[in-house]
Amino acid sequence: MTDTAPVSVSELTAHIRDIIDLDPLLKRVLVRGELSNYKVYSSGHRYFTLKDSEAALSCVMFRSDAERVRFRPENGMSVLCSGQVSVYARDGKYQLYVRQMQPDGVGDLYVAFEQLKARLQSEGLFASEHKKPIPVMPSRIAVVTSASGAAVRDIIRVLGKRWPLSKVIVLPVRVQGEEASREIAAAIRYANRWKVADLIIAGRGGGSMEDLWAFNEEVTARAIYDSEIPVISAVGHEPDFTIADFTADRRAATPSNAAELAVPEREKVLESLAVTQLRADRAVRRILDSGARRLESLSSRPIMESPMAFIDQRRLDVDRFAERMDAAERHVLSENRQKYIRLVSALEALSPLRVLARGYSVVTLPDGTVVRRSEQAAPGSLLRVRLSEGALNCRVENRTEES
Repeated sequence: MTDTAPVSVSELTAHIRDIIDLDPLLKRVLVRGELSNYKVYSSGHRYFTLKDSEAALSCVMFRSDAERVRFRPENGMSVLCSGQVSVYARDGKYQLYVRQMQPDGVGDLYVAFEQLKARLQSEGLFASEHKKPIPVMPSRIAVVTSASGAAVRDIIRVLGKRWPLSKVIVLPVRVQGEEASREIAAAIRYANRWKVADLIIAGRGGGSMEDLWAFNEEVTARAIYDSEIPVISAVGHEPDFTIADFTADRRAATPSNAAELAVPEREKVLESLAVTQLRADRAVRRILDSGARRLESLSSRPIMESPMAFIDQRRLDVDRFAERMDAAERHVLSENRQKYIRLVSALEALSPLRVLARGYSVVTLPDGTVVRRSEQAAPGSLLRVRLSEGALNCRVENRTEES
């Protein structure tokens, strides 16, 4: 043991912290490393480790600083972290208090753009089956953009020139800054809630990726996707692509191009109407000419020249038809009469009355049974003898058997 006076753990830790805190290199240091054990706590603070092949560094990023990170940090990602190195007294270890973080090699906005694009695409927000058709001739168009920018002037100018019948409703919003995306989303939801338009144009003029970032925010993308009113995105210049372009029902290269896509050109519509009217006139003329020819053809027929002659001819036809009907009726009656006579003759030939007329008689018992053999009538029994004319009631005296 040395003669040095002992110090407490907290005193030693505070001394080490003072040394580290006073080091100008450690007050603002930029560290490159690979993210590991990245965790987000309920407080909003982030805890993670930066490591390379030979060492590891504990890091913490407080919520206020983490909310300014535009991309989503993931384990295994190579990043650049800037902040201050200090000692956490409770655990007796030094750690990096990160103030800023960005991907190593590419900008954080680019990484954030690609991450959000991939996530929304996997959710189906870019799918073509969700795209709504753009109205052919919208009567009201809502323009969600800055009220003082060149974009709104270009849109109004092109709409007024191409199709002045459409009413333009400007919903002014900020298109740049932290609150811009929320204002854009709120304006789109307002237009849907109150049904203020048949079509929405949302956009702004050109700028850097950071200038256009409000149209790369998730809140903007989801408001466009949820809109029941079709949306045309008109952000920046032709090479610029934003998340809003992918979720919108139609993407325009510029704000002026959005106005061109939104409405037809008046001159072309008038030309089309003129062609349609010419075709309709020709069709009506053909119908009238055809009707005139048919009328002329009908008027030249004999019935039109002398209607009574036609009626007289029909009367003669009726008379001839009546004669044929009478003849047919007489013929049918004659045939049926002959057939009747033949049937009556046949019935008479078979009638038992004819047999009786030749001198024969029919003998029956009291119950109507015909006596065919002598043994059917015992002596003393009553019989009825039917003659050709009249009948006899007899009593059997005796009977004989004869062959």
